[in-house]
Amino acid sequence: MTPSDDEPAPLFEDEPIDLSDLRWDDSIVFAAFWALAVVVFLQFFTRYVLNNSFGWTEEIARYLLIAVTFSGAVMAVRKESHIAVEFLYRWVPRPLRRVMQIVVDVVCLAFYAALTWFSIELAQSTRQQMASVKVPKSVIYWGVAACFAAMTLYALIVLIRHLRSGSGRLVDPESYAETVHVE
Repeated sequence: MTPSDDEPAPLFEDEPIDLSDLRWDDSIVFAAFWALAVVVFLQFFTRYVLNNSFGWTEEIARYLLIAVTFSGAVMAVRKESHIAVEFLYRWVPRPLRRVMQIVVDVVCLAFYAALTWFSIELAQSTRQQMASVKVPKSVIYWGVAACFAAMTLYALIVLIRHLRSGSGRLVDPESYAETVHVE
């Protein structure tokens, strides 16, 4: 739709929505998000409209927020969209940028692997039940461990991709966008 001569041009144009980079494991984030939205709406409705709230909604909303956070972090590792400090990359020569990118990738890989290990240890040692629902809390910790394991796997894939291509998101954004193809 184009504005006519009588209508002013819009201040902002919406960019087209591109969902081509989504994969099956991203559906976990969306399912957890919409479940969280439903639970929070139910909490609001029962508390403020019915004046008699369900006791389990607050706790379940908290755990669903954890699910959204960690499954979203998996998506961010896969897409290489975690925030990074890029200031230093602008001022160092390109060969040093490549080394820095590989060091960052190795540190991230080690970090995710260590947190996978710690999450598994925590899940195995947790014996408590959730307060409002009779489900073991270790279920939450196993979910977090699975997310860290997925982050470790994707971090390894990213490291291999950066080693093969000779570039990275922070090393050479222009040529890297051409070498990475989202499947």
